[in-house]
Amino acid sequence: MIFIGTTFALLMFPLLPLLGSPVLWGVLPFSLMVLTGIWWALRRNHADGRILLEVLELTPDRLTLIRRNPDGQVQSFEANPYWIRVRMHADDGPVENYLTLKSSDREVELGAFLSPDERLSLHDELCRRIGKG
Repeated sequence: MIFIGTTFALLMFPLLPLLGSPVLWGVLPFSLMVLTGIWWALRRNHADGRILLEVLELTPDRLTLIRRNPDGQVQSFEANPYWIRVRMHADDGPVENYLTLKSSDREVELGAFLSPDERLSLHDELCRRIGKG
């Protein structure tokens, strides 16, 4: 809030010579629109900056993936590792080295925030740990 107040003060400083003139009323709405735009952009940046969190837990009899999206929604995937297929979509996914876990009729994305090399490394590690690679 201090940032917005300071921005408002700095934005109004060049308008001081216009005090008392009708021109001020022509310029003031645009200045307020700029201030509103800055406020909206800061709020949007804060909302988009929430961390995407994935927790993958692998035990001999259970694989659990819990994902918290930036909007706060929590998704979970749980299956027996024996029935899980770790799939790497090298070229046909929405991103390079798109990584998914598939069990039965459900397929979930894994490592959306990782780089392509990190997804490839995670794929290799999961295949090794599950015993399918």
